[in-house]
Amino acid sequence: MNSIHPEQALFTGEKPFPVIPACDHYAGNEKLIRKALDLQRQLGPIFDVTCDCEDGAPAGREREHAGMVATVLNSDANHYRMAGVRIHDPSHPHWQDDIDIIVGEAGDALAHLTIPKPTSAKQVRIVIDYLQQRMDRMGLDREIPIHVLIETHGALREVWEIAAASWMQVIDFGLMDFISSHHGAIPASAMRSPGQFDHRLLSRAKGEIAAAALANGLIPAHNVTLDLKNREVTYNDARRARSEFGFLRMWSIYPAQIEPIVDAMKPDYDEVQDAAAILLEAQACDWGPIQYQGELQDRASYRYFWDLLRKARVTGVALPDAAQEAFFNDQS
Repeated sequence: MNSIHPEQALFTGEKPFPVIPACDHYAGNEKLIRKALDLQRQLGPIFDVTCDCEDGAPAGREREHAGMVATVLNSDANHYRMAGVRIHDPSHPHWQDDIDIIVGEAGDALAHLTIPKPTSAKQVRIVIDYLQQRMDRMGLDREIPIHVLIETHGALREVWEIAAASWMQVIDFGLMDFISSHHGAIPASAMRSPGQFDHRLLSRAKGEIAAAALANGLIPAHNVTLDLKNREVTYNDARRARSEFGFLRMWSIYPAQIEPIVDAMKPDYDEVQDAAAILLEAQACDWGPIQYQGELQDRASYRYFWDLLRKARVTGVALPDAAQEAFFNDQS
């Protein structure tokens, strides 16, 4: 088939928007990391795993923990190569060791690197510069996607500058540390719904993070749900984050949260079917304007529908066979 693919027709001269799973599952120790990777293999590549060096590493054993993470990343357990790492924060004495060990031993296998608790854009740049220099010394010719956790006043103030840093892919919101940084001005009840969405300081922060991420071609990722086992609570939080604030991804901290998050973040099935039909017709017309169900569609809307199809694919929504064959059969 010689038809022009959407990637060539719609993104010429423009940064493609990241299409990554809508759920990022955090795991701290080796048992939980391996359990998460086993579940990822069972469910398919519908969520990422983040190996946690910040909260997961026992005090005094940071280097050993980083070595364990590198070993797991290099192992067959990391079947999809969809596991990243959260390093220690830029003020911690071990953040450089985390990069040296994990990138040094598993740089080719690392899906992303998350920087927690920066207080400024300058701190973020320092970490990214160090990572890039480490990779240059190793001869690693790739970009490791960077995720940054907004958990401090300084980071929120400079979130637009942070979002413009090199190698950025995701801006995360760290709700609990952000609330703690307000020294009691935000009540503990706001760590849960509906307060986490309704409190004005939190809704302001979430709106600013999502806006900065999206304007810079990045994915905004929502904070955790504290209720570990109630799937309905997790689903409702993820759905509200998606529909009201524009978040396209959310953390999970317990296996039972993964599927509700993915389900809540999925595109609407009927819209996916329309998107497939519109793009197939547009491709047949060499990406010129078309009429679909009485409405004009052109390259502006094609971009929206192409993003929708790609998101549907990574969240497990079945695509029509014709769209799968035309757009994805030649992709890994």
